[in-house]
Amino acid sequence: MSTYVIGDIQGCYRELIDLLDAINFDSGQDQLWFTGDLVNRGPESLETLRFVKQLGKDTVITLGNHDLHLIAVAKKRRKKRSKDTIDEILIAPDREELLDWLRKLPLIHADPDTGFTMVHAGTIPQWNLQQTMELAQEAESVLRSDRFNDFLDVMYGNQPDQWSDDLAGHDRIRFIINCLTRLRYCSKSGRMDFEYKGPPGFEPKGIHPWFSIKSRKTKKEKIIFGHWSTASLGNIKDFKKYNIYPLDTGCVWGGPLTAIRLEDEQLFSVPSRQPKKFK
Repeated sequence: MSTYVIGDIQGCYRELIDLLDAINFDSGQDQLWFTGDLVNRGPESLETLRFVKQLGKDTVITLGNHDLHLIAVAKKRRKKRSKDTIDEILIAPDREELLDWLRKLPLIHADPDTGFTMVHAGTIPQWNLQQTMELAQEAESVLRSDRFNDFLDVMYGNQPDQWSDDLAGHDRIRFIINCLTRLRYCSKSGRMDFEYKGPPGFEPKGIHPWFSIKSRKTKKEKIIFGHWSTASLGNIKDFKKYNIYPLDTGCVWGGPLTAIRLEDEQLFSVPSRQPKKFK
């Protein structure tokens, strides 16, 4: 049995099938993990969502920011954007079943057997793995509860951008979700920055890739993440020295779709069927 982790699909369903063929995926033996952002911007979000859902209990998916955006649009708590490709989901007969399944997915997954942790975006330097897991569970309990629709009204926003144990209510949950689904850069003190989205090495003074902060309490954990399609385009050539594995290689933008086999850390990729384009 092998465990494969696949980076952000974003509705690139045919590339997902190409990748599963390339790794000779055996649904009876192998396990699949997905870093999140199953949907949006690509051409086949509905097919992707249905396919991943039917894979069943041997599949692990962490929620991404595009997945949450789909839910917020469907619940009429957020306006659809011009680049969104989620219309087919919004009118699908199984829409509510898919959305209910999606919002109950975890924000982080830590596997003691493999020693790997998966999150969509990242984590701030102040949190160790145990604290990150506990805080994720706090946010998950809101996303899965009867308070969910009310929280969607206040889920979006960049503030607060600095963690404090004293944060409470919506501010606390918003910070946790922002960290786990949107983070790329932060200051050495952990103040999150959502303005710059480019590759590491070209960021403005005062912010750093979240994984490069020397005081990061999760630096001994093997962390797999997606979300950051330009991470591999910067000046960092050896991500393993940070104990991190970025898997979003920008399939929806014309880059490859990438997977890693956890047992030997071998990478696999297939070319995108999408035209090369800029964000």
